[in-house]
Amino acid sequence: MHLEVNQLHKQFQTKRGLLTALKNINLYVEEGEFICAVGASGCGKSTLLRLIAGLDTPTGGNILVDGVRVTGPGCDRGMVFQSYTLYPWMSVMENVAFGLKLQGVSQVLRRQQAAYYLEIVGLSEFAKALPQELSGGMKQRVAIARALASRPKILLMDEPFGALDVQTKEVMQQFLLEIWRSTNTTILMITHDVEEAIFLSQRIYVLSARPGTIKQELQIQLLNKSDPQVKRCPIFQKYKDQVMSLLRNDGEQLTDSPEPLSLSN
Repeated sequence: MHLEVNQLHKQFQTKRGLLTALKNINLYVEEGEFICAVGASGCGKSTLLRLIAGLDTPTGGNILVDGVRVTGPGCDRGMVFQSYTLYPWMSVMENVAFGLKLQGVSQVLRRQQAAYYLEIVGLSEFAKALPQELSGGMKQRVAIARALASRPKILLMDEPFGALDVQTKEVMQQFLLEIWRSTNTTILMITHDVEEAIFLSQRIYVLSARPGTIKQELQIQLLNKSDPQVKRCPIFQKYKDQVMSLLRNDGEQLTDSPEPLSLSN
């Protein structure tokens, strides 16, 4: 799998004229990578993800998945939103299997596949439950299982833990890392939480304020992401300071890239 975004622009017509949300966005994601895009609210992160998902049309530029131009939604891209977007009248099992039903998968196969992913996210015993019977973290696990059940080439995540409390958020971050490792799923996630981006990703794209542009791409190298205590390590704090510096200096023209960080620092 190879996702490539080239010279992406997005403008919206408003009462005050054209509003440029994204400008000259260039990024890529390779198979098996976990990539985060981080930026302040209003920088166009969600717009970027919607364009990649095919839910909106770019004003200019190209989005390619394995060399094929994105022109609309497709089962090669799974989407997880901040809101759980579960159908309240459907059971957990039915919610997870819904995308497969739309694809014309037989009832037997879609139940088997849905059951498999419910087991992966640890919710097999809640297969017959309704969404209203679940906690926020459990609902988001169902949403992730539903996206994974269609076996997309890439999983797109739009601030999936933004509505959760701090403790549940940390549990879900660890859970997502385990899912990523066990399924080898390619993930592109957007977030405004700098610590979350550093903890989860292998690379980070830092976006400027509107119009959103890529200010810098950072490589993240942490020795032990299995332990949330890594967030207290000096190298983690150096990454955080680097990203925060980019976000704080948003109004300034960067003339020099910060020194690359190494694990020996």
